[in-house]
Amino acid sequence: MTATEVSHKVVSREEWLQARLAHLAAEKAFTRRRDELSRQRRELPWERVEKNYVFQGPNGPADMADLFAGHSQLVIYHFMLGPTWEEGCKSCSFLADHFDAPRVHLAHRDVAFAAVSRAPLPRIQAFQKRMGWRFPWVSSFESEFNRDFGVQFSREELAGEVDYNYGKTRFGSEEAPGLSVFYKDADGEIYHTYSTYARGLDMLVGTYHLLDLVPKGRDEDALAFSMSWVRHHDKYEDNYVLDAAAGYEKPRETAACCESEGAAA
Repeated sequence: MTATEVSHKVVSREEWLQARLAHLAAEKAFTRRRDELSRQRRELPWERVEKNYVFQGPNGPADMADLFAGHSQLVIYHFMLGPTWEEGCKSCSFLADHFDAPRVHLAHRDVAFAAVSRAPLPRIQAFQKRMGWRFPWVSSFESEFNRDFGVQFSREELAGEVDYNYGKTRFGSEEAPGLSVFYKDADGEIYHTYSTYARGLDMLVGTYHLLDLVPKGRDEDALAFSMSWVRHHDKYEDNYVLDAAAGYEKPRETAACCESEGAAA
């Protein structure tokens, strides 16, 4: 590394250790605060799920209880893959690259995991095969599930502000990302315990946690859209070039409607 490349403060071992110990105290305080926030989250009130949502899965129709797969707790990721989209959202796909590995550990802590999208099941399965993912993924095609949990908007609504992430905001797509948590009691009653959206999904992204440790961090501050650098993992190339001015890029839509696919599922 040349002298011109070193723009950061460089100190002796003693000074480095002193600074690191000071930062360690801040890290420990943050960890304790995060633990307290998690405890408070677990104490939030629940709401009963009154509707009988029906999804299309690889084994046919499935209701909410089926998604629990014998467990009492369920995490659902609302994956942005619209009924006519050619492929899933790049940002959701980035998150989904982190879903498979934890599932065996979650299952042994009484937690099931599934993704839900509005695309018909054949389109979901084709994209899932392409990406090499194994997590359960079902279709909410012709269901109100996505809308009821705040991740679907009409094109008319997009002309103004929509209700997303517990507030009014402008949004550029009929589909939105999110995560919802549910609990099923011994009598089979299902409760909605938690949902999070937008930056609340950061906790799912192991890649971000590693980037936060390195000198350049996430390196997203100068980007027009923070995740514009993300590609589907099968689309990174050696000549990859980032367009810092690029905004959110909605996946292309097919020319034909997918109603026939939905019926076939």
